[in-house]
Amino acid sequence: MKIVIAIDSFKGCLTSAEANHAAAEGVRLCLPDAEIVELPVSDGGEGWLVPFVDRLDWQSAECQVSDPLKRPIHAHYAQNGDAAAIEIAQACGLTLLTTDERQPLVATTYGVGEMIAHAVGHGARNFVVGLGGSATSDAGMGMIEALRDKGVLDVSEQLRFTIATDVQNPLCGPQGAAHVFAAQKGATPIMIRQLDLRAQQFADASAKRHGYDCSQRPGAGAAGGLGYAFMQFLGAECLPGADLLMDMLDFDALAMQADLVITGEGRADRQTTMGKLPFAVLKRIERVYRQNAHGKLAPPPTLLLAGHIDDRDLLLDVGFCDALCINPPQLPIAIAMQKDVATSNIRQAVASYLATQT
Repeated sequence: MKIVIAIDSFKGCLTSAEANHAAAEGVRLCLPDAEIVELPVSDGGEGWLVPFVDRLDWQSAECQVSDPLKRPIHAHYAQNGDAAAIEIAQACGLTLLTTDERQPLVATTYGVGEMIAHAVGHGARNFVVGLGGSATSDAGMGMIEALRDKGVLDVSEQLRFTIATDVQNPLCGPQGAAHVFAAQKGATPIMIRQLDLRAQQFADASAKRHGYDCSQRPGAGAAGGLGYAFMQFLGAECLPGADLLMDMLDFDALAMQADLVITGEGRADRQTTMGKLPFAVLKRIERVYRQNAHGKLAPPPTLLLAGHIDDRDLLLDVGFCDALCINPPQLPIAIAMQKDVATSNIRQAVASYLATQT
C-alpha cells in the first residue's frame, strides 16, 4: 500500500511533522511494508516554513527582528533563489507572548517588515507569506512602518507577494479582524471597538492616498488585518494556504498514487468543513480524481484524525471515510495535550484503524 499522511498541527501540542511521524509509526505497526509519504502541511499559520525546508529543500535563513512588543528576537524564513517563504508568526506570533503579555492595542507587526527587508537584502523578490497565529491587530501598520524605515516600500513595485490564509474576513466591521479575532489575543470589548475604529481610519486614509480600497476584500482581516496591508500597499494576491502549499508539494500526483490518505487537526467539527486544512485535503483529492480518472477509479479513502471530534455524522457525510478521536473517553485535556501522550494516541489510533481494515 501507498499511504499519504498530511496532518495539520495540533496547536499547542504537536507540529504537523510530529503528528505525521506519529501516524506513520502507527501505519508501520500494522503494515510494515507500506510505502509512506509524510507531508508537513499548513494553511498559512504556524509551521508554514517546515515543508519549504524539509520537502522542497529551500534554505533556512535567520535574522534578528522585533517581536510583537518590539523586543529583539531571532526569526527564520526560507529562501530559494529570488523566492522567499515568510511565516509571520515567527515575528508577531501569539506564541511569542505569555498570556499576561498580550497587549492587542500595543502589539505590532514591525518585525514582519524587518524580516521581509532582510530577505530583500539577500536577493528575494518573490514572496509566499503564511498569515496566521498572530498576536497583533494593527492592520499591518507596523509592517508598513518597518518597510518604509528600511527603504523597501520605495522599491515594492519590484516585489511580488502571495499571501496564504484560510481566513475570508474583511478588515473592519462585525466580521472584521477585531470583532472576530482580537478577543483571543487579549482584547476586551472596549479594546475591540478601538481596534476596529483604528483600522477603519487607517483604511480610509490609505484609500484616499492610493485611490482604491482593499479593506473589504476576503482575507483582509487575516492576522489582525495584516492581509489588508499586504493587499493595499504591496499588491499581494490572496490564496487559500492549504491549496497553495499542496500545489508546491505536487500533492495531486501523490494523491493519484495513494491507497489511503490520512489527515487531521487538533479539533474537528462542522468548522472543519468550512475550508480548514483536512477538508481542503479531502476536496483536493476528490477534484483530482474527477479531473484525471474520468470516473474509472474511485478516490482513495481519506481518514480524519483529531484530538476532539464533534459533528461526526456531518464529517462522514462530506466524504471522510472515518473520523477518529485519538483520545480515550474521559482523558483530561491537560494530559491529552502532552506531546508524548498525543504522539502515542495518534500512533495507536492509526494502528487500530488499519487493523480493522486488513
